[in-house]
Amino acid sequence: MNQSTIHAQDDAALIAHLKQVAARTDEFEYYAHPHAARVAAIAAELGKLFQLGDADLRSLHHAALAHDAGMLAMRRDYIARAGKLTEEERRDLARHAVVGEGETARLGLDRPAQLTIRWHHEAWNGDGYPDGLHETQIPLPARILHVADAYSALTDSRPSRPARTQHQALQIMREEAGLDFDPLIVHRLLTLTSHPALASFADSSSIDALSHIT
Repeated sequence: MNQSTIHAQDDAALIAHLKQVAARTDEFEYYAHPHAARVAAIAAELGKLFQLGDADLRSLHHAALAHDAGMLAMRRDYIARAGKLTEEERRDLARHAVVGEGETARLGLDRPAQLTIRWHHEAWNGDGYPDGLHETQIPLPARILHVADAYSALTDSRPSRPARTQHQALQIMREEAGLDFDPLIVHRLLTLTSHPALASFADSSSIDALSHIT
């Protein structure tokens, strides 16, 4: 057995484990449908548009599947509560990115994937967390994951709100381009509107298109 075959088998085993983590995390966060796998599908398409290399695409895929591992580790009950979080809860929630970095190090993700998870809530205007990075201080994979995560979350049901339609979600993404999100990544997202991963669960006719994303 050659080295590339061994590497492929190891990667397949890691992805299988990450999918299990993703399913448990989705369940804990009360997503109505698989979330992390859909984030990974959207992030992969954006990564290709930005011509990421194979190693970077692989790290991004791993990071997308495990992006909320910190949420699962923290297990805060306010996640399921409708309504706004208190200021103390918001500060506590912001810790999940750093906790996720540590959790995924133990899972065996490489350092680029760990840092993508740490920084996937950093904002283009510097108002994100945990480190207050801004614009291109934030590595491209983390900026991609931020956009993919936000779009997937907007178009699925949560305890606090129903799913937005694709049109509504894209309008929110446009409004936040240059503030929360890298405007170029949002622009590229808009070129993917016919991709099945961007269908919305608010539209019952889209569920079949989304059903293959697991």
